[in-house]
Amino acid sequence: MSGTIGDNVYRASGVVAAAAAGGGAVSWQTGSIKTAGFTPTAGEGYFINTTAGAITITLAAGVVGEMVGVKDYAQTWQTNNLTITPNGTDNIGGINADSILSTKGQAAVLIYVDSTRGWVDVSDSTSTIAGNPDYMTASVSGSCNTLSIVCTDYKVAKFVNPGCFTVCVTGVQPQGAVVDYLVVAGGGSGGRTCGGGGGAGGYRESGGTTTGCYTVSPLGSAPSAVAAQPVSAQAYPIAVGAGGAAISPPATGTNDGVNSSFACITSAGGGGGGCPTTACKPGRDGGSGGGAARDNGTPDSGQGNTPPTSPAQGFNGGATTGAGWFAASGGGGALALGGNSTGGSAPAQTGGPGGTGATSSIDTTPTARAGGGGGCIHCASGTQGTGGPGGGGNGSFGTTPGDADGQNATVLLGGGGGGSHSGVPGSGGSGIVYIRYKFQ
Repeated sequence: MSGTIGDNVYRASGVVAAAAAGGGAVSWQTGSIKTAGFTPTAGEGYFINTTAGAITITLAAGVVGEMVGVKDYAQTWQTNNLTITPNGTDNIGGINADSILSTKGQAAVLIYVDSTRGWVDVSDSTSTIAGNPDYMTASVSGSCNTLSIVCTDYKVAKFVNPGCFTVCVTGVQPQGAVVDYLVVAGGGSGGRTCGGGGGAGGYRESGGTTTGCYTVSPLGSAPSAVAAQPVSAQAYPIAVGAGGAAISPPATGTNDGVNSSFACITSAGGGGGGCPTTACKPGRDGGSGGGAARDNGTPDSGQGNTPPTSPAQGFNGGATTGAGWFAASGGGGALALGGNSTGGSAPAQTGGPGGTGATSSIDTTPTARAGGGGGCIHCASGTQGTGGPGGGGNGSFGTTPGDADGQNATVLLGGGGGGSHSGVPGSGGSGIVYIRYKFQ
């Protein structure tokens, strides 16, 4: 019989032998996952789990030809490193110093060569082979944010506060690396002292055909509707915009809503409603524009779809008409302009209504969002502007305490706040972010 008989690679249960490039073998200890520092035994390989924190192992005194192996068990070495410390004056790769392994999924086999080079790697893998599921797996973080199953095969991540949407693994199916989304920004506050209604937060959504063909708004079904968003295995920070805060008396002014965002999708905060001062008679620009304040007589509404997106994320606020005094216009909404106001003597005063919001059933419940705030009037016998469908707040009327306060927009719908006559204007509604994907 000719040839060479190699080492026996059959081991006891729970021990796997693997040949190394430098000759001999390392027996991988599958029955003992290491979670703390230790001294490796020659001829053995170890799966080391640093999930709970960094780990340091200390090599025994080197003996020529002896080998040890290590492997990142939980793919966490990039966050919590593995440090290999040599014994005494022994070297690692010719240097008497620690070696730090910080690559996700890394595996290495070291052999002690001599006193000059010391421990030398004869096998070093910086990649991890893993199974590829058909569809995506993901998680969410952040206070009160949720991930739930809808329509059997789909999940929806709902963000009511900042957090992260983390794609753990993308699937191999066509739907395994794309998500549908709805991103609504915070609405603007109403203006004070016969101020205009706040503009709704910007409203942006994908077409919905990738994840179950749920019902989208006209923005999602328009010819210019955007496709689902491609994703990769990483964490995506989510911003959820707050509504513009109301201005309390005696101050006069308004506040814009705050942006919401996911990946490359950003919806702009709604513009605050105008107020009758030189600085902010016009409504402010934003996702949807704020309505103009009283006593303007010119089309000075806040501009929506600012900055511009396609499809448009919102509409302009309304303008003041007629005598100008005593009535303010409505803020723009996701689907419509804010209504114009009509000034004059009571009961002719009419506040402009807020623009209409958009309705989506991305979470299976048809919900209108991003309605504009209504404009206020001076006299109780007129008609104040109503908030637009989609969470917009009504404007105020009259001078009686309480009646002169604008109505707050509904939280999590991104509507604009109602304008006030002489009291507190309505605050804008906070926004929301939804992400929907196929998980099985």
